[in-house]
Amino acid sequence: MQIRRAEERDIEGILSLLIQVDMVHHNGRPDLFKGPAVKYSADELKEIIKDDSRPVFVYEDDDGSISGHAFCILEDHTQERVLTDIKTLYIDDICVDEKCRGKHIGRQLYEHALAHAKKLGCYNVTLNVWECNPTARKFYEAMGMSVQKTGMEAII
Repeated sequence: MQIRRAEERDIEGILSLLIQVDMVHHNGRPDLFKGPAVKYSADELKEIIKDDSRPVFVYEDDDGSISGHAFCILEDHTQERVLTDIKTLYIDDICVDEKCRGKHIGRQLYEHALAHAKKLGCYNVTLNVWECNPTARKFYEAMGMSVQKTGMEAII
């Protein structure tokens, strides 16, 4: 078992996990999320995997299967008008295969992303959690994260 940068050979496993992510959101907010769907196509994933500013980490089991992923985006807030000069690692998505949950894979992926952010000299790590996904919110709070800002909506 290892966590490493994603490679093209991981795309099929990543796509499978992206469907699971979508279905969690679809089940919670079918008014917003189609289901089943994937956020990225295989071709888009090929480009993302090559992009050092958008690292994707995978948890590879001993048999070579992908049981989890963490999509990240490096944000550079230097020389902006309002924000202080910081770099942020935004975690766009963490998913652990529903068959493998409870084995601390999510924690390992989060800690790997955090270590990557520290290595890059980032000030912080950020992410968004949908209110329809209380399990994810509880997980991130257990990782020591706290609310930075709140997004609100009015359905009209």
